[in-house]
Amino acid sequence: MSPDTSSNLAPIGSAIINPDTLLELSTPSVVVPTPQFRLGPSPATDVTAEDAPNDVGGAIVVNWKPSPDEGAGLGSVTAYTLLRSTSLSGPFDTVGTMTSGMTSFIDGGVLDGVDYYYIVDAISIVNGVAGFMTLSVRSEPSVAVQSHAQWFHKGRINALIAVIILSGSILYFITQAKSGRELFIRKIAGLEAVDEAVGRATEMGREIFFVPGIEDMNNVQTIAGVTILGRVAKMAATYDAKLDVPVRRSLVMVAGRETVKEAYLDAGRPDAYHDDMVHYLTDDQFGYAAGVDGMVVRRKPATIFYMGAFYAESLILAETGNSIGAIQIAGTAQPAQLPFFVAACDYTLIGEELFAASAYLSKEPRQLGSLKGQDVGKFFILAFAIIGILLATFNLLDMSHWFTVN
Repeated sequence: MSPDTSSNLAPIGSAIINPDTLLELSTPSVVVPTPQFRLGPSPATDVTAEDAPNDVGGAIVVNWKPSPDEGAGLGSVTAYTLLRSTSLSGPFDTVGTMTSGMTSFIDGGVLDGVDYYYIVDAISIVNGVAGFMTLSVRSEPSVAVQSHAQWFHKGRINALIAVIILSGSILYFITQAKSGRELFIRKIAGLEAVDEAVGRATEMGREIFFVPGIEDMNNVQTIAGVTILGRVAKMAATYDAKLDVPVRRSLVMVAGRETVKEAYLDAGRPDAYHDDMVHYLTDDQFGYAAGVDGMVVRRKPATIFYMGAFYAESLILAETGNSIGAIQIAGTAQPAQLPFFVAACDYTLIGEELFAASAYLSKEPRQLGSLKGQDVGKFFILAFAIIGILLATFNLLDMSHWFTVN
């Protein structure tokens, strides 16, 4: 019998395939991706490091882009920890910890010429199975960077220009003074009166008192006072006037004696000099003031000089000298004491006039040129300031950053 071709049975050795199964196999399969869960916040990115600019070396600036998960909620980034290593493979040591929101850090604990790598840890607090946990996610390491010292501070170019202008001005006028050119120096009334004051004491046959302040020789006002003492002593030697210099400090006494001795020698009167002209009283501030006042009241000098640093005793000294009718010439760079000297003395050297006195009296070319050069430099600075004020007032140009030193 021939086989029945209408039967659902397949020949032996062949697979029996259900039509529904065949339809299912021919349908494309759909792959459902398995959800990926990230533990912790997103890391900081773009960590870069560079040598700190305008320094003496030993510092590196590290910058990074903050994690997008910064915030105040649970699981957000609350802080960053900076890690450093001299090898890309580690180990990395903690350099510092910063709060969220910061994107830079200056590492000042490095050695010049050594390669350093940096990593930034983003730190967050999450609620885990065992409770609250602190998690940190590391960034990619930065490229190697070294620190070096810079020759110039680029943020102070304006100061360099000002120094060049001032120094050039001083050198120019020193050269002019040495060549014999007469430099104009503004007259200072207090110094112009020195000859008159010494001459009056000579005519009256009374003493000249010179008080070189109450500070030691490490104070520039004392140095200026002792310099003026040399000029006064030379004039006293020339006119054969009596000079008395009470001092408060032992070093000032030694310097004063040498100055007066040299002045008498220059005047051709070395025989008229004696060490008692410059004598020590006491280190106590008001004890010294009382001692000077007692001498003034008893001996009634014709002229009194106050040249140097003075404090609360300034008015005590000046009022006592004024009470006996002496000509008084004072000079100090203490702003708080200037009003007292102005009120009680005949002439007062205000601030820088005290320091200019040496050049003014000696007429020495280097000192005169230096004084003139400084005045010209100050003129340029003042002119720039006035021009800047006018431009800023009319909203034309802001020049304030020209005078800013970083």
